[in-house]
Amino acid sequence: MKNKKVFFQDWGLIDYQQAWDKQEELFAASVKTKLNNRNSELAYEAAAKTPVAAGSFEPFEPSETFNYLVFCEHPHVYTLGKSGKPEHLLLDENGLKEKQAVYYSINRGGDITYHGPGQIVSYPILDLDNFFTDIHLYLRTLEEAVILTLADYGLKAGRYPGYTGVWFDADNENARKICAMGVRCSRWVTMHGLAFNVNTDLDYFNNIVPCGIDDKAVTSMQKELGREVDINEVKKILKHHISVLFDMEIL
Repeated sequence: MKNKKVFFQDWGLIDYQQAWDKQEELFAASVKTKLNNRNSELAYEAAAKTPVAAGSFEPFEPSETFNYLVFCEHPHVYTLGKSGKPEHLLLDENGLKEKQAVYYSINRGGDITYHGPGQIVSYPILDLDNFFTDIHLYLRTLEEAVILTLADYGLKAGRYPGYTGVWFDADNENARKICAMGVRCSRWVTMHGLAFNVNTDLDYFNNIVPCGIDDKAVTSMQKELGREVDINEVKKILKHHISVLFDMEIL
């Protein structure tokens, strides 16, 4: 029986390291539950095959894993994924201090990106055995949720062939990215996620080679619409689209 229940949490403006630690705790608990289930199932199967046990065992029932959908914002921070290049950060230590920003090398996929106020960062911590075990479909589904959210504001976005994330005008020289993605997945449990520029200060992207792509621009809803957007309203719409596309029961 798949557990479609998902606990929604909005952590507000939270230090990146603190959020990372909280993610790791939730992620590790789900992975541990799955490992325990597997070991218990193997022990059950072995015991059930013994002659003395014939017909005396009830069906094995694994312990339930929990799913979480987290939204938050971070103070100014640059993060580098496992496949990224440190030289894609264009600031030295003094430059980071001047920008009041910090830097972390982390365990998600992807290259370097920026997080800051006015940006929705979403961390789905899901056991994909409860949904679908296809990491590419997982990424495409998250992208679709952002695309649908933008459409609700009259903005037509899409995908850029060969890259993750959500883009405008991906088919011409004006291509610009509004949502970056980088995930980690172990035993089909996910962490990290997406960064969706709503009212983000885009100047901070000038200090990196965003996602390792040096010839494409970065944008935000505020820039595309020419006005500041109610970020709480965007969160509600994005949460709705994620829940529908994944067939979640949000708690």
